[in-house]
Amino acid sequence: MAVFRLFSKVAEIAHFGEYFNMSVADLPIQIDWAQIARFCQERGIRKLSLFGSVLRSDFAPRRSDVDVLAEFEPGVLKRVGFQYFGYGEELAAIIGSKVDFCSRLHPLILSRVKAQLFPLYEHA
Repeated sequence: MAVFRLFSKVAEIAHFGEYFNMSVADLPIQIDWAQIARFCQERGIRKLSLFGSVLRSDFAPRRSDVDVLAEFEPGVLKRVGFQYFGYGEELAAIIGSKVDFCSRLHPLILSRVKAQLFPLYEHA
């Protein structure tokens, strides 16, 4: 059986640079850890992280989307096909907010958000 690690405990106090700390309780969205784990395992996602406005005070649930970065197991994306384009909607149904789902960020954007990534799931 694959070993995985949910970040519910690790992310209880996640540090984002020197400017702010956020705990799981501070997130403006509800996280069902079991559903997130199942979603990731069924799709070959080895790490799923939040970034962007959902981690800031300007997040507005009715108009803001939730930015999510997924890192897939090696080779998974080669066989996923068009199903990939539905992952954002599937994840939105789990967390109850519109999701901007991505698996790659431009290197300049990644360098800006890397320290802010809030892990939801990681397959160890």
